[in-house]
Amino acid sequence: MLKVSSKIAIPLEEIDMHAVRSQGAGGQNVNKVASAIHLRFDIRASSLSEEVKERLLNLQDQRITADGVIVIKAQRFRTQEKNRADVLERLAALVGKATRRRKKRLATRPTRASKERRLKQKTRRGQVKSLRGKVSDH
Repeated sequence: MLKVSSKIAIPLEEIDMHAVRSQGAGGQNVNKVASAIHLRFDIRASSLSEEVKERLLNLQDQRITADGVIVIKAQRFRTQEKNRADVLERLAALVGKATRRRKKRLATRPTRASKERRLKQKTRRGQVKSLRGKVSDH
């Protein structure tokens, strides 16, 4: 079980992980060892609550495909075990992000003093700019 929060856990059977070769520099190790991990997690087929599924699908994240599958690749570390832990941690963070509710914004209005300060600053700035003009010959 991947524990996301105290109330949410994802069974590991729902998470599809495959080891693949890493990209980039690394010499012989990178050429012969499959240390990178590809994770695929189907949101719609998961055991998450409908509310969490909906929030996950509505996230604007490039790791979520149009089919509702989360695809994460971890190749930061040299060992497969560390990359596996990293990819699971990143999935938990993404799902955790979707579970948090955003606070509703309270509408506020600027104070009279702040309006006056803004207008005074605009006037001062306009005067500075008007002085930048050409000097007349009077």
